[in-house]
This record gives sequence, structure tokens and C-alpha cells, in this order.
Amino acid sequence: MNIELKRECHEYWNNRASGYSDVNKEELVGVQRQKWADVLNREIGFVFKDRNREEIKVLDIGCGPGFLPIVLSENGYEVTGVDYSEDMLACARENMRKCGVHATLCQGDAMKLDFDDASFDVIVSRNLTWNLQDVEDAYAEWIRVLKPEGLLLVFDANWYHYLRDENSRKAYDIDRQNVAENGFGDYNIGENFDIMEEIADRLPMTGVNRPIWDRGVLVNYGMENVDYIENIGSEVYSDKEKINYKSTPLFMIKAKRGK
Repeated sequence: MNIELKRECHEYWNNRASGYSDVNKEELVGVQRQKWADVLNREIGFVFKDRNREEIKVLDIGCGPGFLPIVLSENGYEVTGVDYSEDMLACARENMRKCGVHATLCQGDAMKLDFDDASFDVIVSRNLTWNLQDVEDAYAEWIRVLKPEGLLLVFDANWYHYLRDENSRKAYDIDRQNVAENGFGDYNIGENFDIMEEIADRLPMTGVNRPIWDRGVLVNYGMENVDYIENIGSEVYSDKEKINYKSTPLFMIKAKRGK
């Protein structure tokens, strides 16, 4: 584990908390709020057909400013959110207060969770794993706190793959042009984005072919019914997001822990 790199990531996301919270607020007043609810309810409901939502304990790892905890809580689940950034959690608490929902929030490390074995029915994570130094170890830890027959849902993308691949760079640059031509704000241009590029270029997942890689890891760990959707963004994104991230589709990995 590169302690200095971990510190830099922590500092970066603390500094990004307010701006990232603004993105979450945009999602909460847009079509994404219901779109994400539809996908999460579908996937969780498929596994827990005979369970009431209020009986289902969900852990959001890397909850950020609280978008998924808000969506999950207002759809009836018992939600816990954990994030490494204290400033992200402060934003999440305020966003949940304004939305009138409750979830348990705690500061913690995705690589070493402070929860007992088999604590949660469902684990979700959005746009976190690319940012970790050892995703294999993270998955092992997440499986540890997942109950038998529990559900794992991971949403992520090959963020910053353009730093390693020429064709990805060309597609990424075309995205920037299309965003400008459509008059949308660009999520990939802003203060300190060059810092994240420098950090991302040192992270191991930046050059990995996902979600195929993730599927192999989860199968090796004994997870069952491991599957993925390569572009779940087509279901949950707004038009603005679809243009911003066309070359970097959001994928969803789903897997079930055995008995």
C-alpha cells in the first residue's frame, strides 16, 4: 500500500467534496433520482423477492455526498453509508437533511471496514473501485461483511483509461467537443482535475480492462451468479451525462454470495 498516494487521494476528495456535492444535487433534481431507484429496486427485488424493503440492510461503500443513501432510504431500505472523506460525509448529512431522509453515516476505509462479518444484505458502490490501490483485497473485505446469499452491486467505469490508451484519448477528446457543441457543462473540466489525472496515472486500475477483470476476481472468490452490464449508464444517466461519458460507459457488476 502506497501511504502517500492514499493520503493524496484523501486530500483530493476532501477538497472536491463541495463540487461533487453539487453534482449529486443536480442528480437529485433530475431524472437520475428515479432512474437509479428503478435499477436498484429491480436488482435488489430480484434477489429478495419475499423480503420487505425495510428489512433489507444496505451498505453503500464510498457514499460520497449521499446520493445513493438518499435514493435507497427514500425507497424504504435500512441504509448505512461509509466514506473515507470527512468532508464528503458532512455534505451527505446536509443533503440528507434537506431531503428529509435518514441513513447511518460513518467515516471508514473501504479496504478495512469496521463492521462484523455478515452484517449486510446488500452492498452497493458507485465510482469508487477505480480509486483503490488493491481492488482484490477490497472485494474480499466487502464479501466478508456481506451476509450469505447477499447481493453485491458495483457501479464504475474505466475512468482515466485515456491516460494509457491512444484510442481512448481520441474518444475522450471527441466527448469534450460534443459536450461543448451541445452547450452542456463538462464534468471533466474544472479546478484540480489535472491533480486527479496525475493521481489516476499512478493507480493500478487505470489500465485494467473492466468489468471483465472484476468478474474473474469475484468468481475466484466463490461469488455466484456473477454478471455485468457494460453500459448501465444508458438506464440511469441524464442526456448531459450520456454525452459527457459516451466514451467511458458506466458498468454494473452484480454477484451473489453463496450460502
